[in-house]
Amino acid sequence: MKIIFSGTPEFALPSLEAILASPHDVIAVYTQPDRPQGRGLKIAASPIKQLAQTHNLSVYQPKTLRDKNITRPLRDLAPDIFIDVAYGLYIPEEILTLPRYGCINVHPSLLPRWRGASPIQAAILAGDKTTGISIIKLQQKLDAGDILKQREIPITDQDTTLSLSSKLAKLSADLLLETITAIETNEAHGIVQDDALSTHSSKINKEDAQINWNSSAQQLERIIRAYNPWPVAYTIIDGQTVRLWEAEVLTLTTSAAPGTIIAASKNGIDVATKDGILRLIKLQLPGKKVLTANEILNGHAQLFAIGKHITTIK
Repeated sequence: MKIIFSGTPEFALPSLEAILASPHDVIAVYTQPDRPQGRGLKIAASPIKQLAQTHNLSVYQPKTLRDKNITRPLRDLAPDIFIDVAYGLYIPEEILTLPRYGCINVHPSLLPRWRGASPIQAAILAGDKTTGISIIKLQQKLDAGDILKQREIPITDQDTTLSLSSKLAKLSADLLLETITAIETNEAHGIVQDDALSTHSSKINKEDAQINWNSSAQQLERIIRAYNPWPVAYTIIDGQTVRLWEAEVLTLTTSAAPGTIIAASKNGIDVATKDGILRLIKLQLPGKKVLTANEILNGHAQLFAIGKHITTIK
């Protein structure tokens, strides 16, 4: 099958690698334009572009697909199918109907649950016990196309967005190949989504990651896992932004006001919340590397003095 593959981040790499190792023919790759990345903000190619270049594939990087001039190369390539794995650009109707078998999308949730921009984070934040991969026929309505294949995996209490993304990326590669085969052999039968069961995940901003100690310990622990590795949960202590990378909920209770440090030891820094106690295990001071609570306390014990009240959102 002649495939145009579109994708941008690392999440899409296993899918492209799987197709390249298959009998199918990747005739072109679409990915987002090179952008500033890292602390030095150097212009860098996307992970998908880098992989495509190692295989000498034709790479296209339009800023938008809405321009009719952009669709001409697509039409000339005469693809059998267009595959979207975290591409990140709106795909107009003209492209959806151009390939012989249309366009399919790999979405990291059990649709119709968690349509939208941040399904992995949303599942962790909500305390979902499972998530998965849904492969759907693309249509104009966001993430609402017929489901061609779907596979479920558990979410553990230790999963972060980083770890869960890695699991789902590997799962998507196998499921994508199964879907392509089913489409090619006319065995793919889409299941219409029930819009009444849909939930939406919004785009995440850095401000979303600020800890509000007037929340429960359980919810804050989920926030820390959901926003790892980006944008990383943080709190303000003595005017310093302290990033929080790992935490756990204690079964103890306290009458201290939310945001109060009630204990600090090699095991962690315990902070009162609206409901329960959150133990901070791995933290990061401005400009420093991620450290355990024990390592942080060795040099910054006063910053986490017992009884200190941490700034919270009003």
